[in-house]
Amino acid sequence: MQMTYVFTELKQGLRRNVSMHLAVVLTLFVSLTLVGLGALLKFQADHAEEHFGKINQVVVWLCNDASKASTCTGSVSPAQKAAIIKVVESNPEAKGHHVESQQVAYDKTKRLFGQQYQTKLPADFGPDDLRESIWIDLKDRHEADGIMSAVQGLDGVDSIRDSRGLVGPIFKILDRMQIGSLLTAGILLMAALLLVANTIRLTAYARRREIGIMRLVGAGTLYIMLPFLLEALITAVAGVLLAAVALTSFEYFAIIRGVSDLRLMPWVDWTDLRMAVIAAAILGPILTVVPTLLLTRKYLKV
Repeated sequence: MQMTYVFTELKQGLRRNVSMHLAVVLTLFVSLTLVGLGALLKFQADHAEEHFGKINQVVVWLCNDASKASTCTGSVSPAQKAAIIKVVESNPEAKGHHVESQQVAYDKTKRLFGQQYQTKLPADFGPDDLRESIWIDLKDRHEADGIMSAVQGLDGVDSIRDSRGLVGPIFKILDRMQIGSLLTAGILLMAALLLVANTIRLTAYARRREIGIMRLVGAGTLYIMLPFLLEALITAVAGVLLAAVALTSFEYFAIIRGVSDLRLMPWVDWTDLRMAVIAAAILGPILTVVPTLLLTRKYLKV
């Protein structure tokens, strides 16, 4: 295969349709950025659920040595914890439960504060300073009075947190933002597909003479299609790179330098950002190369 011809055609194609390629790149950039933001919002909702509990959960905090509740005489004993779990398991409003140890609570606290804020914790701060807890899943999030009244007042119970009123507004905001970003991204991705199709049609028409000659001399399908595919790949790479820059800027300026000072919950981190960029990097070429592969065969009739 004469790669000189392929790269010459690629260069001419990019130069011939500069405005159209820029339109595709910018549309991909905005849509992939919104897809990435949707992924980050999903990760943020997962972090909020891990920290606060699900919208249909009640959290029972057990006593430790620092507890002041009248039902506490020190750290909860194994017998007291077993009695509390028995009440939870026998209650018809409870769907299930899991116990979160002091070590798990300590690990979550360290993650909440992050490396740069852990130095602000007391030097002797450890798992024993935190309380063990029982996270109860409700069968119906509108029915929790029975389980709360059954557990409240038991020996070894420090306090009870009703997660429904706490996390409901948070999840509602995150869900609406995620849905809005993904719907907008979907519309823009459709626009990108239409732009890709129009670009292929115009390019194929502009090169109709060269393509006819190539067919007459017996050029293969891949040989004729390769310049189109490379154009689509370059367009996708440009859109993905711009989206990656935008998402990285969002993570750094909006999260790391912005809301991370609010120790409300664990925020999305660089690992979450990497997953969002990978999703954009996979989606970008799919949106350009696959339609180009299909439509090129149609327009060129190879």
